[in-house]
Amino acid sequence: MFQGMTGWHLLIILIVILLLFGAAKLPALAKSVGQSARVFKGEMKAMKDEDVPATGTTAPGTAVSQADATPSATAADPGAGTDPKP
Repeated sequence: MFQGMTGWHLLIILIVILLLFGAAKLPALAKSVGQSARVFKGEMKAMKDEDVPATGTTAPGTAVSQADATPSATAADPGAGTDPKP
C-alpha cells in the first residue's frame, strides 16, 4: 500500500497535516495520541494476563482448597440449581 512512498510524499503529507491542524494544536494532538496508545497497550497487556490458562499446578508449600480442586456443579451441568419455568 505504501511501497511507492518517498521522502517527498511524506513531506507533502506533513505539510497538509500542519495546514489542517495548525502549529498550535499539533503538540496537544501528539500528546493525546501518545496517551491513547499507552492506554491501549495497557489494556492489551491486561487482556493477555487474563487469557493465561491455569496449569493446575501450585508452587511448593501452597495449599489448594477442595473448592478449587473440583469443578462446581453448575460448571458441569448448566441447568443445575435453576428453577424450572412455570
